[in-house]
Amino acid sequence: MNRAQIVEERKKQLDRISKIRNRDILVYASDVTKNAPIQIDYSDILAFDDQLENLTGNKLDIIIETPGGYAEVVEDLVKLIRDKFDDVAIIIPGSAKSAGTIFAMSGNEILMGATSALGPIDAQILSNGKKLSAGAFLQDLEKIKKESEKDGKMNPAYAPIMQQISLGEIQQCENAQNLSKTLVSDWLFKYFLNNEKNKQMSDEQKYKKASEIAKTLCDHSKWLTHSRSIKIGDLKEMGMEITNYNENPELDDAITRYYNLLRMSFDGPVYKICETKTSQIYRIMPPSQGQKIEKQDKIPKNAIIDFDCPNCKNKFKIQANFERGQVYEKGNLPYPVNDNMFTCPACRKKTNLLSIRKQIEQQTKRVIK
Repeated sequence: MNRAQIVEERKKQLDRISKIRNRDILVYASDVTKNAPIQIDYSDILAFDDQLENLTGNKLDIIIETPGGYAEVVEDLVKLIRDKFDDVAIIIPGSAKSAGTIFAMSGNEILMGATSALGPIDAQILSNGKKLSAGAFLQDLEKIKKESEKDGKMNPAYAPIMQQISLGEIQQCENAQNLSKTLVSDWLFKYFLNNEKNKQMSDEQKYKKASEIAKTLCDHSKWLTHSRSIKIGDLKEMGMEITNYNENPELDDAITRYYNLLRMSFDGPVYKICETKTSQIYRIMPPSQGQKIEKQDKIPKNAIIDFDCPNCKNKFKIQANFERGQVYEKGNLPYPVNDNMFTCPACRKKTNLLSIRKQIEQQTKRVIK
């Protein structure tokens, strides 16, 4: 399969999942194997908002594949989603670690399979140029404190360590841990535990259960490493009812096929994909510094955008030129340079292409004219 065929088949499987579940669907995925900015960060907010504009209804499935990132950004993304959708399910075909796990806890339902994995939510911080677990950091400080109180003095071996720690770092660790636990407990209480299965529970019981789950997920002493995989069985032991999509053969096949095609799509410079059934935004690694364009004819003169109208679903090719006076290829429509607003020739719906323009110009280092 060439790249175009992979994309076509990927969209087909995404549409298949959507029809089986009878819900709209969104994907946020990173190539967890690449040395690239694959974490959830502030640049993802624009892509998320852009793709959400292509969705309708009040029920949404989100497929997530991520190593983690900023919990603060996850909070912003969840707000965008919840402003538009009442019922949200999170599908984890591979892994959603750290902040990805925090994201998963914002769903009314979580779908996982035998190969799916979440991870501990203990925050990671930078201290003296090193990345470490905030939970482990605080536990080590508590250990030193208890030993010192017991002996009446601090072990001289700890002195160099304590001299490098500031009160600000201690407060940063406590704040990071509290944010992770607060987001998870609040979302579990508001969404995951607020269903028919738990209608017999009082609000006090629900919040207590949500707080206990959040505390367990954040407990570094239980999981020992931040990259530890938390499987369906682990979550069930915490009292969480996870939907095992392996038990639905048709859904299992559709999700598995989609995930394999997604992994194939990362075979190249793409390191992030945010997509729906009819649209997508790619994040692509720039060429390495040693890579040079040897011939002038290798410099792109235009970019062709495959556009699916979110309203009438008609497909068009939009030609964005980097040089004035370029001839438009047969069937291509001109990019609306002045205001970035493309008007569908079929239904007259206007769509803002500014985010696509920025992505193209960033990746090509050329300006659309």
